[in-house]
Amino acid sequence: MLVNSNRFGILVYHTYNMTASFAQVMIFLIMGIGIIILLTAVFRMHAFFALLIACFVVGLGVQMPVANIINVTKQGFGNIMQSLGFIIVLGTTLGVVLEHTGSTKVMASYILKRTGEKHALLAMSITGFIVGLPIFCDSGYIVLSGLNKSLCKRTGISAAIMSVSLATGLYSVHCLIPPHPGAAAAAGVIGVDYGKLILTGITVAFPAMLVGYMWARYAGKRIKNEPVHETEVVDLSGPRPSVISSFLPVIVPIILIGIKSFLSIEDGQSPSVWRQLFLIMGDPVIALAIGTLLAFLSVRSWKKHAISRLLQEAAEKAGGILVIIGAGGAFGAVLAATKIGDHMSHAFNLHTLGILFPFILTAVLKTAQGSSTVAIITAASIVQPLLPSLELHTEMGKLLAVLAMGAGSMTLSHANDAYFWVIAKFSGLDMRSMLKVYSIATLLMGITTLLVIYVLRLIFL
Repeated sequence: MLVNSNRFGILVYHTYNMTASFAQVMIFLIMGIGIIILLTAVFRMHAFFALLIACFVVGLGVQMPVANIINVTKQGFGNIMQSLGFIIVLGTTLGVVLEHTGSTKVMASYILKRTGEKHALLAMSITGFIVGLPIFCDSGYIVLSGLNKSLCKRTGISAAIMSVSLATGLYSVHCLIPPHPGAAAAAGVIGVDYGKLILTGITVAFPAMLVGYMWARYAGKRIKNEPVHETEVVDLSGPRPSVISSFLPVIVPIILIGIKSFLSIEDGQSPSVWRQLFLIMGDPVIALAIGTLLAFLSVRSWKKHAISRLLQEAAEKAGGILVIIGAGGAFGAVLAATKIGDHMSHAFNLHTLGILFPFILTAVLKTAQGSSTVAIITAASIVQPLLPSLELHTEMGKLLAVLAMGAGSMTLSHANDAYFWVIAKFSGLDMRSMLKVYSIATLLMGITTLLVIYVLRLIFL
């Protein structure tokens, strides 16, 4: 077996003397995906173990020696950690600090003040969009659900409309933009610059947010206004930060990463000191570290136990995400070792599908097993060796492929998605209302995002 390394730290595996036929590879690929879906969706097994089992099912099925399977899975796990480990941990830490310092509520209140109660619904969508940049959608929804309840009382707007507006705003960025684990992992596997993905992803996510808002406004009118459950978030910091200090930890990392992505385009022979400085500060790890530091500095005084408790919570939360991403990297390494890309490129005319293939694949995985993160990580492992056949092997093609998988990971959220139940629990909506308003909203968001990506493809490819 020959192992090559690309500039993103992801290993590309080429296994020679592979005797498995195309039919055999496809059968065990489908079986591996089926096992992931069955174990995670039906038996509620943790995705790490489901992905690890799938590695051995596919590997043994295509006649890989056990020693090779173990070696490939270990290397795949380790190298995805090398690429994404610090990003996920720091991104999670930033979200936890913003949550517990009350910065998220400060941002929400400021946006509402600027838009006014007449536009409270749109304000909640925009709040979700901004707060969702560094914070996972489920945490963001729980943090903002108290504000959501008070707005329902003040404006008389149905809980279904207000809740889904907030939920879709958070969801739109969660599926498309790093440091959220699915998008970050897909960028690492496919080989996409994080800065460009963030900037383009924000542009693509905004129409999805608007569609979610408009559908909530339309479909939620007939839903009875149910009481919203109270939720309390432990505030470990005392007084809340100012508006500026609340926004800075979110805005500064995005600006720094964006500047770096533009500076990297130029090939100067002797870069200036300032350019070198921005290239260093724009590294996602450094940028997120700066954002986390700014979040801590937004509070005038801290107690030792409060800092310790926050860091402990962030580390524990990040650990659960990292093991899933690592197992996804291991599964991708096994798939690459089967030469699935060569097999499928010879069997199908994939270039006619283009970005439709990663979208459909991720949408099927998402709808079947519920987790956007697991869906996009699994899809990225399958799509990566197929990029040349899909004619998406250029820099822009890879970017669009990741965005297409992000769009697929939106489609469609229903009863097997944990976020679905977070919304239902904290909004007081029943299953029927959730399916009518929220689930259909996610379907429309995914389709809208795909159409926007098609427009970008026509412009840039």
